[in-house]
Amino acid sequence: MILIAALLAMTTMAAAETIYYGSRAGMVVTVVKKSNLNSTHAKITTIHTRENAIQFCREYIQKVTKKCIADNLAEGKELKTEISANCKTGKFTTLYGQGYQFRGPNPDYDPTGISTEYLIFQIGEVEPLDGSMASGYPVALEQFKALCPKRVD
Repeated sequence: MILIAALLAMTTMAAAETIYYGSRAGMVVTVVKKSNLNSTHAKITTIHTRENAIQFCREYIQKVTKKCIADNLAEGKELKTEISANCKTGKFTTLYGQGYQFRGPNPDYDPTGISTEYLIFQIGEVEPLDGSMASGYPVALEQFKALCPKRVD
């Protein structure tokens, strides 16, 4: 009976939805709850689990050790447990608490060039994110898509 319960728990955990919090392989958190998606009060609650830390160690560090797991779990404590968005205005916050605004499709987008498909601005900045991993564009876009999927075609 205990074995069956353990197997069911592992199956549920394996199927759990995740969201990236960083640009490296395995930098994910587990989705706990979604509410009001595509609204002015969209929210997703997450948790950074031991399984998430193991995934990071396996996929990015390429070695699962107690130290790697502990280091990643400590890093996860810096994350917010909730992301939120006003899908009408495009304003949203990420798992690091950064504020952004999604302004829709980029009129200058060229799939063969270096421009981004969508315009995302960090709150207070006049230039959009440039699309590089260093700018945080891919992770910010994924988090906005999770909150406001109807705004992103």
